[in-house]
Amino acid sequence: MEKLTPDQVGGLLRPGMKVAVLGGCNEPRGIAAALHAQPEATAGVEFTVTRIPGIASPTLAPWAGSTVRSFFVTPEMRAGFEAGSVRFVPMQYRYVWDDLMAAPFDLAIAQFTPPDGNGDCSLGIGAGFLPALLERPEIPFVAEWNGSLPRLPGAPTVRADRFDYVVETDVAPPTLASRSGPVAERIGALVAEFIRDGDCIETGVGAIPGAVLAALHGHRDLGFHSGLLSDGVMDLVEAGAVTGARKTIDRGRLVAAMVLGSPALYDWASRSDLIDLRTVDYTHDVRVIAKLENFVALNSAVEVDLFGQVNSEMVRGRQISGTGGAVDFMRGARMSAGGRSIVALEATAGGGRFSRIVPALPTAHAATALRTDADIFVTEHGVAKVRGLDVVERARRLARIAAPEFREELEVQPAQLRR
Repeated sequence: MEKLTPDQVGGLLRPGMKVAVLGGCNEPRGIAAALHAQPEATAGVEFTVTRIPGIASPTLAPWAGSTVRSFFVTPEMRAGFEAGSVRFVPMQYRYVWDDLMAAPFDLAIAQFTPPDGNGDCSLGIGAGFLPALLERPEIPFVAEWNGSLPRLPGAPTVRADRFDYVVETDVAPPTLASRSGPVAERIGALVAEFIRDGDCIETGVGAIPGAVLAALHGHRDLGFHSGLLSDGVMDLVEAGAVTGARKTIDRGRLVAAMVLGSPALYDWASRSDLIDLRTVDYTHDVRVIAKLENFVALNSAVEVDLFGQVNSEMVRGRQISGTGGAVDFMRGARMSAGGRSIVALEATAGGGRFSRIVPALPTAHAATALRTDADIFVTEHGVAKVRGLDVVERARRLARIAAPEFREELEVQPAQLRR
């Protein structure tokens, strides 16, 4: 094991190398910042990254001759994506794991806690994709040992001697805040009506998921199995709403791929013995989710069309995010006994200028989820339950939850579906 400074990591890179920089909560922020300042070191290198919109550190591209292969397009990657140096790969979260297990890499870089007295380094606040590469001994590893990374009791660990190179840093972990306004709170209250005591829930990032969690404080014995554990989940545990007592697998456990939120959440998670951080080949696998009876998948969207197709990643023909894990959870919920797949979104965008319920997805927009993936749609104007309905009635119900100023145009569309 060789110790390096962050600035020395660039010396390991050579043109033509394929380097994995993982990712999400475990992105090596100290090393990434150093590489960001050394474009000459990254020239000719292809980086594969697992970044999360909203928390990513400085991007590793676009410098001349460098490329980034990514499963999301984050705002700081926009210029590189438009220039062609960022290559976006649409892929469901579960299958990103398989991709990383098979892809050829010359080097991997990721963040860990420093070793404890037993020589074990923790993955900190996220398991995610990282073990996919740790399980491949042929790949040399650069570990950023971050002294400020929380060490969760339920996080996986790895022996310190797995690493070929070590960089010691002290960088605050990423934080993510969720602010809900009146519209999100109205949507949250409507969604909460479809969640019963004892259900197992999944939520994502954003104002609406946060509002849903805030509306569940009166529930009891909820379970939790998700990609992300946030402040809202912590609050539900403290309120006695989430216990996991009725989960059909992992009973009593909070299962997530990562913990992401405020410093208070990290402090709580570091002391909690309820959290199991699991890799995405477990958290996002439909076969696992299907074993959780009464599983409720809650996801948001950019727009939904009258077929029930969901776009969660494009705006005005531009890629703004990625496929992510929504479809994994939607399909797992449909396979779960008593499960429900809910898509919640505000009815308008652009200050009310655009309807998020549209006749059909524009030709420039990809469908993140198929019309068969979700069965309940919610806006601030109401609920459309579409499971088991014919295409015309589905469209009618979706039109009714659009903003009133757009309904007349939408309500003439269902008859055309008979053609």
